[in-house]
Amino acid sequence: MQKDIFHKIIDFLLGASWAFVFFGALVTFKLFLFSGILLSLFFTFIFIFLSLFLILLLDAFIVHKERLYETKKQTELLEKLLEENN
Repeated sequence: MQKDIFHKIIDFLLGASWAFVFFGALVTFKLFLFSGILLSLFFTFIFIFLSLFLILLLDAFIVHKERLYETKKQTELLEKLLEENN
C-alpha cells in the first residue's frame, strides 16, 4: 500500500520527535546537573513527560487519519450494497 504525503510527514515528525526526546533529555540533564542530581533528574523527567505527550498527539493524528480512511471505505461499500439492492 502506498502512503500518502500526510502519512509520510507524520512518520518523519514522529521519528524526529523521538530523537528530540532522547537528545533533549540528555541536554536537560546536563544543563541542570550543576544544581544537583535529584533536581536534574526531576527536570529531565518533566521534559520527557511533556515530550511524550507531544508524541502521543502525533499518534492520535495517525489513528484519526486511519479511522477516517476506514470510514470512507465502509461508506463506499455500504453505498455500493444499497445500489445493488435497489
